[in-house]
Amino acid sequence: MVKTDMNKPASRLITLIMLLQNQPNQKAGDLAAELGVSVRTLHRYFVMLDEIGIPIYAERGPYGGFSLVRGYKMPPLVFTPEEAAAVSLGTGLVEDLWGNLYRQAAHAALAKLENLLPEQQREEVIWARRALVTAGLYHPGLDALANLLESLRQAIRESRRVQIRYLSASRLNPETRQLDPFALAFHWGWWYVVGYCHTRRELRTFRLDRIQDLTVLKQTFQAPVGFDARAFIGQIASGQPQVRARLKFPPDSTHFARLNRFAWSEFAEQSDGSLLVTLPAPDLNWAASTVLAYGPEVEVLDPPELRQLVRGWAQAIVNLYGNSIYPKNEEITSVAQPKGD
Repeated sequence: MVKTDMNKPASRLITLIMLLQNQPNQKAGDLAAELGVSVRTLHRYFVMLDEIGIPIYAERGPYGGFSLVRGYKMPPLVFTPEEAAAVSLGTGLVEDLWGNLYRQAAHAALAKLENLLPEQQREEVIWARRALVTAGLYHPGLDALANLLESLRQAIRESRRVQIRYLSASRLNPETRQLDPFALAFHWGWWYVVGYCHTRRELRTFRLDRIQDLTVLKQTFQAPVGFDARAFIGQIASGQPQVRARLKFPPDSTHFARLNRFAWSEFAEQSDGSLLVTLPAPDLNWAASTVLAYGPEVEVLDPPELRQLVRGWAQAIVNLYGNSIYPKNEEITSVAQPKGD
């Protein structure tokens, strides 16, 4: 079934053309059911298509039905306003996520799209770009990764093995690896290359910002049939041991927790007005950083290792800045609230 916004006649007309182009000699009842309209309305659509130069003809008999005029093909760019807006917004996301790797291509695609679109679709694109905004996806370090991204993209395209010098979180010095790169991926604010590591002899992900040097080799490889990089990354993320931090916001600080409702996997209001929340985190350091962002407005209940880490960091901060920041006996009553609603 062809899916479009079936609540608008323009969408139904486009869908009707696609249905007839994909399969000629269709019965009026079947077409009407596919479009969700009456047979009478369907015949009115036939008249509308004829008026814009897309004639429909009918063949009688048990194997007959309605078809597009022989030789007619729908133009390659026929979009509803919503479809045109979706394509336009998509080019912006590609540029934000991949920077120089696809920036010129995104600009060129958008220019071609706007040049070919009718007025109604162009107005919808302009409105969508103004009113439906996605921000914050771009990472300031992306430009520094531009050459690496391009080299890896080319290696993946040509199925060429690469050699990298990689500094993992568990090592003080980088080590050399050989990798069959299958895909580039953006996940949780970082860029990764996914592939088969010949050193570890298994599928691995490598953060691009930790690759200190890359050489594209002459050896070629063949990626596993049906390999799904998105599913693999999701499997790794779900399989990693996570810290589940239980936090308590006192009654006069619960608004901080409510402002970030979707950060918590559990959210329980207590009889004394406080809030107990559960923060899922990939590791203790990540959890501690989140906790300290709230300053004295939240308390870690468990795990004990996280309480100890936060206490140690807080003491180190005091030692770093000393006691001369605030006048004697002056207290910090609340953390600074971000601007905006």
